Amino acid sequence: MTDDLITGLAEVGVVPLVTLNSVEEAVPLARALEAGGVPVAEVTFRSPHAIEGMKRIRDMVPGVTLIAGTVHTPEQAVAAVEAGCTGLVTPAFDEEVVDWALEHGVAILPGTAVPSDVEKAYDRGLRYAKFFPAEAYGGTRTLKALSGPFAEMGFLPTGGVSLNNAADYMSLANVFAVGGSFPVPSQAQKQGDWNAVSEACRKARALLEPVIAAKHAQTGN
Repeated sequence: MTDDLITGLAEVGVVPLVTLNSVEEAVPLARALEAGGVPVAEVTFRSPHAIEGMKRIRDMVPGVTLIAGTVHTPEQAVAAVEAGCTGLVTPAFDEEVVDWALEHGVAILPGTAVPSDVEKAYDRGLRYAKFFPAEAYGGTRTLKALSGPFAEMGFLPTGGVSLNNAADYMSLANVFAVGGSFPVPSQAQKQGDWNAVSEACRKARALLEPVIAAKHAQTGN
């Protein structure tokens, strides 16, 4: 199941982090992402509206791939899956959450920041992980260094990723997509300016599509 999720994320190239200010904005926000060519939403548990928002997106915007972000406990993981999420993302390597996901066949991208985190993921058979906080932990330089000892690992860098550096991250062979809040500008979200959210998504896709195409050309995929 993780491979299927990764394939979908890699095609889009960007994973928007969504922290809901209200339950009511979940559906129009998800529709704005879809309209902007980014039919993915990592709805984080940083908001008390996360679960209800996930349910509404599942029911009303089924074309959007729904992922739960900032998952800290197995209980949150269970609730997210029941709410329609097809994958989980953790901010750090939480063994309880990761092992629950593996036991129940749920796709998971555990948070990793240092080689010991990546080793834990690798030892469990995982070949994909989140790299967070990316900029604070060396950014592209660290990811290049990790590609040696962990050549089979693919990463989703988040934390400090923006339109200014997203292409640099995406150009790396061991990055399958980038994550961040930049496809959902905070001011646009607060004002309910969903057209602006769609436009931000289009800008992200326009920036990353040539990079993704170049990587495909290099690998022959």
